[in-house]
Amino acid sequence: MNTGKVVVGVLAGAAVGALLGVLFAPDKGSETRKKIAKKGSDTVEGLKEKLDELICSFNEKFEAAKEEAGDMYDKGKHKAEEIKKDVKAQLS
Repeated sequence: MNTGKVVVGVLAGAAVGALLGVLFAPDKGSETRKKIAKKGSDTVEGLKEKLDELICSFNEKFEAAKEEAGDMYDKGKHKAEEIKKDVKAQLS
């Protein structure tokens, strides 16, 4: 979860830096607005890509944890059945 926050923070910082650089550049207003729109569009695309990567990473980790939990459940169930058989054998 910290990785996601770091990625978003870095991208937001880069976007703010780029925006400030464009705002303080000595261009005409129309040129500056075009640059801001382009930088905004590029930033949004970059954020979408990073978010997609983050979601894929979470999904992969979730699926791996789900599979591991299923394996642990199966092992526990098998062990409980073995213990149950042993107890029945000893009581007989």
